[in-house]
Amino acid sequence: MLNKLSRISACKSLFSFCRINASGKNIAAVRNLSITSTRLEEKKINVDGIDINYLKTGAGSYPVLLLPGAVGTIWTDFKPQIEGLNKSEFTIVAWDPPGYGKSRPPEREFPADFFERDAKYAHDLMKMLGFAKFSLVGWSDGGITSLILAANYPQSVQKMVVHGSNAFILPHEMKIYESTKNIDTWSERMRAPLIAIYGEEYFRKTWTAWVEAMDNIYKNNNGDICKNSLSKIKCPTLIVHGKKDVLVDQSHPEYLKNNIPNSRVEVFEKGAHNMHLRYPEEFNKLITQFLLQ
Repeated sequence: MLNKLSRISACKSLFSFCRINASGKNIAAVRNLSITSTRLEEKKINVDGIDINYLKTGAGSYPVLLLPGAVGTIWTDFKPQIEGLNKSEFTIVAWDPPGYGKSRPPEREFPADFFERDAKYAHDLMKMLGFAKFSLVGWSDGGITSLILAANYPQSVQKMVVHGSNAFILPHEMKIYESTKNIDTWSERMRAPLIAIYGEEYFRKTWTAWVEAMDNIYKNNNGDICKNSLSKIKCPTLIVHGKKDVLVDQSHPEYLKNNIPNSRVEVFEKGAHNMHLRYPEEFNKLITQFLLQ
């Protein structure tokens, strides 16, 4: 059984560090930042009947889609990549999945196939933006969406990076999720950035629904999120994992590597669940080398 300290560490790793930038300042103000020498476009487009908020920046010939994690947004989850990746090499697209960030309405829902649904919306978004083939960088839940997208639409995906992601849920991971269900138990530092985006009522409701969705997968599908998708992935895949990640067990990257053809693992020895935010220069360099090689 996880002790109290493990649970506290897990909560901090997901809900505090990943919503605060390296300097400790609330990233809600990020929209006021300018990105030098490149145009940044953030707007909505209707995809399959849903108004999806997306960002596009860069003038490179290599399109890359960034996919955020649970209750994450373009700016909370990928600010250092939006600012730091090479705009001459890449055209960077990031999105708010339906019900997250500015892709509201509709409110976020979690049917049994919500990951598959997100994968279809993400794929169709890129097609509507004119990208016949593109690469994926997905974090946490966004990594799961990426795995399913790459499996379902292999002709569309050039390469894929997933970090802090898993194809199934282990018992102790479900206990961590359950321990976070009531946001009243979180510190103010953990809650504040997300409440600033969503308002307390919507965030409370959405987070509770996410935990219940994970519990449904755990109980009704033996914790299997997308195991059957892995063998269908055709693109070269980089699996990145933080050695100190207490949310996603250390067995997951090896499982992904063993079940995804043409994949490899890179471990950040000092990294936790949010290593791409904590160590953005190293992370950006790693994924740039992989994508361009």
